[in-house]
Amino acid sequence: MRIITGKYKGRHFEIPRTFKARPTTDFAKENIFNVLIQYVDFDEAVALDLFSGTGSITLELISRGCSQVVSVEMDRDHHRFITDCLKKLDTDVCIPLRGDVFRFLKSCHQQFDFIFADPPYALKELASIPDLVFEKDILKPDGIFVLEHGKDNDFSSHPNFVEHRSYGSVNFSLFKAPEK
Repeated sequence: MRIITGKYKGRHFEIPRTFKARPTTDFAKENIFNVLIQYVDFDEAVALDLFSGTGSITLELISRGCSQVVSVEMDRDHHRFITDCLKKLDTDVCIPLRGDVFRFLKSCHQQFDFIFADPPYALKELASIPDLVFEKDILKPDGIFVLEHGKDNDFSSHPNFVEHRSYGSVNFSLFKAPEK
């Protein structure tokens, strides 16, 4: 796993073979971030990475200058890996939380400029995630939410849907919070 650009550009982290999580491919990650620069100024942004897995997106957000990144991952080993990567970068802008994303969303009172979610594609609640994000009002006005998902999901009828991008088997749906 490598960081694409920013302060830590080119840094590599070896993911243990025992991991169940599949990191977003470098190709897909690079392409979606090229799209996102039209929507988000990552410099000093406050970001949330849900279903963090290997921490690939968390590390990318830190490297791109986010002032704070909250990373939520339930798996103990994955959480430890993310924490170890953060120590190697010697950064304190990330809050790595170990816990259930749905419980986090129910109790979260913070707002974010940018939210990224990469749930397991087979997760039965995957389709409900955009509604949860917008119902809880955790995305700042004009903020962007990106949901990574498989090819069988279609969010184009969601009222906050902006666009869909596909890179091989990786699909991203982008949503935008209305301006207030």
